[in-house]
Amino acid sequence: MPAPAHLDPRLLRAFLVVAEELHFTRAAARLYVAQQALSRDVRRLERELGAELFVRTTRQVTLTADGERLVPYARSALEAQDALLAAFGQARPLLVDLNSPGLATGRRVLHRARELAPEQELMARYESGLTGAAAELLAGRLDASFGRFAGLDPALRAGLDHQPVRYEPMAVVLPEDHRLASLPAVPLAALAGETVYAGAGNQRTPEWTDLARGLFEGRGIEVAPPAPLAVGDEEFQRLMAKTGNFVLAVVDFPAMPGAVLRPLIDPVPLSPVSLVWRKGLVHPGFDALRRAAFELTVEEGWLRRPADGWVPAIDERTMNIHN
Repeated sequence: MPAPAHLDPRLLRAFLVVAEELHFTRAAARLYVAQQALSRDVRRLERELGAELFVRTTRQVTLTADGERLVPYARSALEAQDALLAAFGQARPLLVDLNSPGLATGRRVLHRARELAPEQELMARYESGLTGAAAELLAGRLDASFGRFAGLDPALRAGLDHQPVRYEPMAVVLPEDHRLASLPAVPLAALAGETVYAGAGNQRTPEWTDLARGLFEGRGIEVAPPAPLAVGDEEFQRLMAKTGNFVLAVVDFPAMPGAVLRPLIDPVPLSPVSLVWRKGLVHPGFDALRRAAFELTVEEGWLRRPADGWVPAIDERTMNIHN
């Protein structure tokens, strides 16, 4: 097999950590990735090199002769990359899009990353939705964002990568004097005949509107027609009060005057949230961001789905491929 023209440094790093640990579970913990994802990376490197690097049994992992031969080359390549990052990575902050100031998932990941790497400057940006952020990511004007990766146009996804972070339970915002406001949680069937705002017409959030359409299909729930784009919380709240529509949200959505937030049940709809970045991104603060996302996902059980959880099949496949 001819030598590959390019090797992804991520694959070399995965190989080297497994070579040092000789244990896939411990290596995955060091790299802040799922064990399945680490195994896939090692197999991909073996395919690209045309060589078996490890002998795996139920009891142990050992290096093959080719694996032993690769270790010094992998270490030299990664040391050179680290030296390059040290020389150039401090030139600018890592720009992290949180979509909206009121959403908790991305904000918690960013705060944890700042704790993990206090010497790095990680700065928040607010692009409203993942589709709105994707063009900025690809152009290098943003470094990372959060949102529904499977909802992006395939042409955008081709230049991006992602790390599943959370299945975020969805909720509905409704007027505080509505008959459903007295319920601790709102069954989806109770929304039949209602019109619910889900960002229709907002060119920055079509992935969210598409998720709503899939959820409402066959349940007699209407997606509210496009409304004027409201910029800022105050304008959004004014517009929603004027239309009187319910609002599809997530459980961490900030409070709105005159309205209540209620989780949705029967089934529990889930909004798939990934950390998203452009392929090839290198920045010394990025490792801390990925590590923070991994730690919170594990600690909070963010990727555990309830027995009656609902998520589109395309999202399930996309989230599982990195899990």
